[in-house]
Amino acid sequence: MGHLDHAALGWLTPALSYVMACIGAALGLRCTMRALGATGRSRRNWLITAASAIGTGIWTMHFVAMLGFSVSGTDIRYDVPLTIVSLLVAMIVVCAGVFAVGYSRDRARALFLGGLTTGLGVASMHYLGMAAVRLHGQVRYDPVLVGLSVLIAVVAATAALWAALNIKSPVAVTIASLIMGAAVSSMHYTGMFAVSVRVTPSGAALAGATAMQFIFPLAVGLGSYLFLTSAFVALSPSTGEREASASAQRPIENAAAH
Repeated sequence: MGHLDHAALGWLTPALSYVMACIGAALGLRCTMRALGATGRSRRNWLITAASAIGTGIWTMHFVAMLGFSVSGTDIRYDVPLTIVSLLVAMIVVCAGVFAVGYSRDRARALFLGGLTTGLGVASMHYLGMAAVRLHGQVRYDPVLVGLSVLIAVVAATAALWAALNIKSPVAVTIASLIMGAAVSSMHYTGMFAVSVRVTPSGAALAGATAMQFIFPLAVGLGSYLFLTSAFVALSPSTGEREASASAQRPIENAAAH
């Protein structure tokens, strides 16, 4: 068996991946809150932004953590198309869950279905990402830990959607984001502890790209997207602020008319 190291770069990758998960969760919550206070095209756009933020945060968390993954006795490469598919899966399933909550009149049913769909999608993203790993050997999984990781994903997704519906204050959003980031990280590392590798020594070249050639630049790009979107959301006026501004403008306009 090859020795697996999940933090080959020290605490840098676990800590940074947790931060990315928290940022994605916080941004997703804020965008969902804005969506629930909007209508029409504005609601749709906010929900799409929320889904992209959460999906990007989860995917970036996973692959930043994978930068610290190593197996003794073999190099590691990543299948580029399959890695991109895992990102698309994360985006699509989170979008489905967020839209279910954003548009459904039966919030309890939407929360259940949205949480289940999103959680299974997040777990699928994780294991698609693992399927993209190329190494000299055979990867095996502990089915109990795999099941536990899927359960954590579903619970975390349901909690995230519940928070989007019920949490309003900035302090509460921050606390919820920290908890959600911890849940997503727990899901990832539970899934990783389910992995064992029987190494088959070989001098043959592995297909695919190294983490630094592909994963790192893509993670940096997606991380930059999260930060820029966070700045946009922070500077964009909320529904309440727009209404207050409109109310303040009316007396001025009425006075000018007289």
